[in-house]
Amino acid sequence: MAEIDIFGIMRTLKHRYPFLMVDRITEYDGMRITGYKNVTYNEPYFQGHFPDDPTMPGVLIVESMGQVASVLLGIKLGMEQGNKIAFLTGMDKVRFRKPVRPGDQLITKAELTNVHSTSAKAKAKAYVNDEVVAEAEFLTIIANSLGRNAEAGE
Repeated sequence: MAEIDIFGIMRTLKHRYPFLMVDRITEYDGMRITGYKNVTYNEPYFQGHFPDDPTMPGVLIVESMGQVASVLLGIKLGMEQGNKIAFLTGMDKVRFRKPVRPGDQLITKAELTNVHSTSAKAKAKAYVNDEVVAEAEFLTIIANSLGRNAEAGE
């Protein structure tokens, strides 16, 4: 399948820097997707987590995984540039296996396991150098965006 660059990702996700945690989608097919984030030393969280031992916070690893899964959900439901957004409602079976450090490429493989017009479930695993560093299951609802443009009727 075709790759999706950062501009295509931003047409599907509402996240923006510094909270956009996906750099590229390398493949997607129906219910599966693979994407990555290049983890660089200049990420703002490394200033305090931890200055002498920089480690990507687990919540941001999970966020990156969730964003990759959300891109697939957006493609599947045709949410690109629309007023719909997937809100996280729960996570199950979250596990962290290894630390993620500056210079790593965090690769996420996700699959939608259940999709409805108003909700979805996904499983995701994150890898560095072909080793699992984290995994989780996500539950979401799909609703109208709460952004200013949606409220203004734009």
